[in-house]
Amino acid sequence: MTEFSFACTGVRADRYAAGPTLVFRLRVTASGDTPVHALALRCQIRVEPARRGYGAAEADGLADLFGERSRWGSTLQPVQFAQISLMIPGFTGETEADLVVPCTYDMDIAATRYLTALTGGEVPLLMLFSGTAFTGAGGFRVEPVPWDREAVFRMPVATWREMVEQHFPGCGWIRLPRDTMDALLAYRSRHALPSWEATLKALLDDDGGPADPPRGDPLRALTGATGRTDP
Repeated sequence: MTEFSFACTGVRADRYAAGPTLVFRLRVTASGDTPVHALALRCQIRVEPARRGYGAAEADGLADLFGERSRWGSTLQPVQFAQISLMIPGFTGETEADLVVPCTYDMDIAATRYLTALTGGEVPLLMLFSGTAFTGAGGFRVEPVPWDREAVFRMPVATWREMVEQHFPGCGWIRLPRDTMDALLAYRSRHALPSWEATLKALLDDDGGPADPPRGDPLRALTGATGRTDP
């Protein structure tokens, strides 16, 4: 049985990708001198929040994920980052390959909120590997890659921020329900506002609405209307 071990040697932001993408460099080692014809891998990447310290500003930004700092002893649990499949071509002994991980800047995703709250340092990651190996000298054999194969890696926060800036320079991104988007578009059209930034600024500057907008009516919630519509 061939023994496999894995290590992550680096990470970079893919500046040529259509969307936010990180590329992790993996080193794969197979015991003995038996050729590996191909390796079909599954890799699960988790953030291990308990493996680093946090400043006061970072703790404030993580409150919605983990609660007050006094509770972190029980709430600082691993956060799912990605699950990726990778096919590695034939090798003997040792090889390296790129693990391409598409990312999101959706702030509804726990891993994104976590990474956005960090101001510097490193992100403690745990990579869990499994899969199937096709090996054999002068023949063909199928072997499993055990579920206990893993690698620890500390990704620089700067690499994440570089990736985000490549695709959303100086901007943030939020996902909204369709009815809320329709209400925003209607508000923007009625007021002839030139951009979404101007639309949101106009809403933030409008202090004439009720303190608790009616539920279930996104347009009234956005405009602060009380049954009256703009001409």
